[in-house]
Amino acid sequence: MTGTDPAAFSRIDTSRPHPARVYDWYLGGKDNYPVDEELGRRIMGVDGTAQHVARTNRWFMQRVVRWLAGQAGVRQYLDIGTGIPTEPNLHQIAQAADPAARIVYTDNDPIVLTHAAALLRSTPEGATDYIQADVRDPGRILQEARRTLDFDRPLALSLVALTHFLGDEDRPYDLVAELVRALPSGSYLVLSQLTADLDPAAVMTGVQMYKASGVTLAPRTHAEVGRFFEGLELVDPGVVQVTGWRPELAVDEAVLEGAVISLYGAVGRKP
Repeated sequence: MTGTDPAAFSRIDTSRPHPARVYDWYLGGKDNYPVDEELGRRIMGVDGTAQHVARTNRWFMQRVVRWLAGQAGVRQYLDIGTGIPTEPNLHQIAQAADPAARIVYTDNDPIVLTHAAALLRSTPEGATDYIQADVRDPGRILQEARRTLDFDRPLALSLVALTHFLGDEDRPYDLVAELVRALPSGSYLVLSQLTADLDPAAVMTGVQMYKASGVTLAPRTHAEVGRFFEGLELVDPGVVQVTGWRPELAVDEAVLEGAVISLYGAVGRKP
């Protein structure tokens, strides 16, 4: 399904939190429900930096896209786990570098679909599209993405703050590998992932809170995050805390002194 869908609101489950809406609350958005805010506030009560961590993850995405669109010359993007639009969106950064850039967004939350118009505001020279789909169905995502993206030319696959919502039973490494196999040589994988390496007590408390609300949250170690990039060439500085990935590309980022950012991020190039 692409575009907007007036029936989407009828499919929104407001009885349990959804990661995209909790993330929206952390970012100060208005497109969330009391159940999402409740979980966000409970986590903030345990980890007062959780809101800052969400913003830091967003800044990581922005720096990566600046690098991809600039130094790497990438002109096509497949963003899975898009979330509720927060400016600047990925396509705004990419098309600022080249108005002809083409972007496909994907998410499984119907509330994101209701905001697809914001994601579809492409430049005349470029293109954007939105797919209502789940990362657990990579075949469908790839099939529909081909309507907008040319898989004979390099593109960037963005899985930012997505894989930690996949438990081992979801076969996350297989899913990512299937998506990467479809990419041509010269393409990139962008990924950020929650870890308990740096602040295990706070992260595991958050895991239990999400679990009690019916949401899977699976932190992974540095080595486990590295596994997602097997067969790829890691772009310097490799798998690092997201704050350490090309900080010189930062624009309007706020540093919170003493905050532990329990997220690893990395970019890998397909040979």
